[in-house]
Formats: sequence, structure tokens, C-alpha cells
Amino acid sequence: MPTYEYLCNKCEHAFEVVQSFSDRAIEDCPKCNGKVRKVFNNVGVVFKGSGFYKTDSRSTTPATTESKPEVKTEIKPASKPASKPENKSKNKKD
Repeated sequence: MPTYEYLCNKCEHAFEVVQSFSDRAIEDCPKCNGKVRKVFNNVGVVFKGSGFYKTDSRSTTPATTESKPEVKTEIKPASKPASKPENKSKNKKD
């Protein structure tokens, strides 16, 4: 059951009450019988189980969100001085 925080408009007494969703809101301060109002705060949420984190259901290949053109750079080896093809002649016997 949720816990609600109340604040008295007259004496500024702050108190908490555990109430069901179907219970009526408290209208009177327990100290001075003045009118009270609910105080709303940020709610802490806890997600239990799998599937709530980015890494829980990651596919094996990462999905691309944008299609970017691939830039390919080619690395060429340093140029070598031109060499003449070697013609090795075998000694032929007549």
C-alpha cells in the first residue's frame, strides 16, 4: 500500500499515512484539527526483472541508428625503386 504525506495548512504539521488507493484522503490534522493537503513528491521507481537495461537484450550484432557512408582509406606501401627483371640465363652446352 502506498504511503501518503500530508501537511497541515494551519500548524504546518507534516505526517505520513499508509493508505489504500480506495481510501478517502485525510482532511483534518490530528494535532489541531485544521485542514490538511497531500504533499506530492517524486516517486522512486524500481524496475525488477530483465529487459530494462540496454545490455539486457543486446543482439549479437550492433544495430546502426544512422546510415553513414563508409570512408575507406587505402594505405599504399612506400614506393621502391624500379628494378629490372632479372634474366638468368642458364649455361647451355652445345
